[in-house]
Amino acid sequence: MGRIATAAIVSLWVIPVSVLVNRIVPDPYMDEIFHIPQAQKYCNGDFMSWDPMITTPPGLYYLSLVHVAALLPSKYVLQLASSFPEACSTAVLRSVNGVLAVLCSIIVYEIITHLRPAFDDRKLGAMAVVIRQTNIIWMLFVACSGVIDITMAHQKDSVEVDDSKASNKGTNLSALNTSVNVSSNLKRRKSRGNSKANQHIFYPSNASSASPTLGLLHEIQAIVLSSWRMKWELLVSFSPFFFVLLAFVAFLLWNGSVVLGAKEAHAVSPHFAQIMYFSIVSTLFAAPLHFTIGHALDLFQSFWKNRLLGFLLLFLASIASLLSVHFFSIAHPYLLADNRHYTFYLWRKIIIFHWSMKYLLVPFYVYSWFSIFRLLGKTRMRIWTLVYFFATSAVLIPAPLIEFRYYTIPFYFFILHTSINDSRSWLLIGILYTVLNAFTMTMFLFRPFHWDHVPGVQRFIW
Repeated sequence: MGRIATAAIVSLWVIPVSVLVNRIVPDPYMDEIFHIPQAQKYCNGDFMSWDPMITTPPGLYYLSLVHVAALLPSKYVLQLASSFPEACSTAVLRSVNGVLAVLCSIIVYEIITHLRPAFDDRKLGAMAVVIRQTNIIWMLFVACSGVIDITMAHQKDSVEVDDSKASNKGTNLSALNTSVNVSSNLKRRKSRGNSKANQHIFYPSNASSASPTLGLLHEIQAIVLSSWRMKWELLVSFSPFFFVLLAFVAFLLWNGSVVLGAKEAHAVSPHFAQIMYFSIVSTLFAAPLHFTIGHALDLFQSFWKNRLLGFLLLFLASIASLLSVHFFSIAHPYLLADNRHYTFYLWRKIIIFHWSMKYLLVPFYVYSWFSIFRLLGKTRMRIWTLVYFFATSAVLIPAPLIEFRYYTIPFYFFILHTSINDSRSWLLIGILYTVLNAFTMTMFLFRPFHWDHVPGVQRFIW
């Protein structure tokens, strides 16, 4: 029932917005001038032609073919040659986005309610890589997350068995060994107390631990030892991920680059400042979670409990951020030349407004990352949070362009694994997104402008 309600709610805004966009902007716009003709070639049965300006794999075009076939009446399926080209209009191809929005909302609902997604993780990972190359990182992240969950669940079961044996054995010992039984019982109570948290494979880190570093090292040691004991089981379970990884490596060797087309404009670059931009964008898009007095006090207390390590990490993070924005801030030609994107104005009006601005923003970058780590640390293990940071960095650092769409997947992972228990935060986030989306669509649809050197209407977009 929940999935149907979620799909219905999303459809209530997807359908009207799609109709409105197609009515006001009937012709292909921006990147659509490349993707829609390419999809229409596939509709015509021409699978050999490829636009050299397209950088992503053809997975979305194959999905478009499936979508169009599902829309056609059965009698027309027998006449593919004549039916498909007529059905592959701009409006129909755009409707693929609406269908995917509904499907993704159902998957997100399944994850939020801690149910198993309708799609198998391994099949979903392979499909994601076919649509966008950098999704290989998130497929590996899901695999690593699965290994962490399985090994730590196995470790927990082993501790419970050992404690049970120790308890049974302790009943036959003399009073001299009473302390051993007390220790075992305490461990067993702790395990029972955490059983609810482990029910959905969430492992909150111990915020009051005297040494977070030792806690991280202990988690790594436990995972390595458990993984070695379960090596054959893990190898069988995660072998599909390994095959997808091998296929991606073969693609890199064959193609010579991550992107398919426009390789010069999308060359891999050491854009370390990108993860700084992601942190502040993520905190702003989830502002009710990060910018509250309670959360700020909680973050300060976590630092104060481990003052030496906390201030050392703060110092190292500040130095790394300063070096990133000083030496590795990349101004891509596309960013400087295209005033249709909001990032164009953010770059000019904020980041390079004054030579000191990029340095003055460093404290906000550092606070944002520590806030993200703190929120994730309440529901996930330290090793999981570290892997999440590495995956985010692996996706964002090589990207020379500053585009918010690169931030969506790591942001979704953050939101899905953050414990949001109060209705007030959900309500404020919902209001924030409603205002942002209304503003974005208003600017896109009703505030067009023109370029002197290029004919046609231009529109603002993320």
